[in-house]
Amino acid sequence: MSEICKDCDQSPTQPASSETMSQNVISPESSLPGADVVPSPTSSYVSPQNQAQVQTAVQPPLEVRAGQAKVEGLENKDESTGTSTPLTPATTTQTGQDFKSPDLREVKPSVIIEFCDRCRWAPRATWIQTELFLTFSNPILRSITLMPLNAPETGGRFRVWVDVGKGKGDELVWDRKTEGGFPELKVLKQRIRDLVQPDMGLGHSDVHGKNGEAK
Repeated sequence: MSEICKDCDQSPTQPASSETMSQNVISPESSLPGADVVPSPTSSYVSPQNQAQVQTAVQPPLEVRAGQAKVEGLENKDESTGTSTPLTPATTTQTGQDFKSPDLREVKPSVIIEFCDRCRWAPRATWIQTELFLTFSNPILRSITLMPLNAPETGGRFRVWVDVGKGKGDELVWDRKTEGGFPELKVLKQRIRDLVQPDMGLGHSDVHGKNGEAK
């Protein structure tokens, strides 16, 4: 009668024969009482190409976003403690602290175009703004501001203001209601020129005197 193990209540397994040992591999865990002998898997040749495909599938995907240098799935590991800390993504985006907004009180000479937006005059105001920038480039005019208005009391308004700086404040150069219509572009340029740079010639938009000389 075979002995019974007191720990597992099973009969001890018999040692494998020499023939079995030559055909099978017994792992350390297989030598425990009650464990079956498992034959070793048949080894097969893995080509370098297939091995590279397997490694690619196992590796975590790498992802780089705009403004960041970040590797997903990689961690900083402390060999002494064995703890891992995810990598902190590095960002190269500049913060708002690196920029300074312009002080409009110092941006002179400047022009302000008020217009009634309820009358859909934005295209006209934009066209005049472009023409003035082409004629009076920086630093003659440093800014031209469009100011749309939609209140009942500003209905039908179209005004052009010029501030040459030096503490003089805004000066009205055109008002649609008092002038009886929108400004002719060459007339508006002449009035602005007389304030910001009187000795500037405007070419075909200039006013000529009796002798045909530009004023």
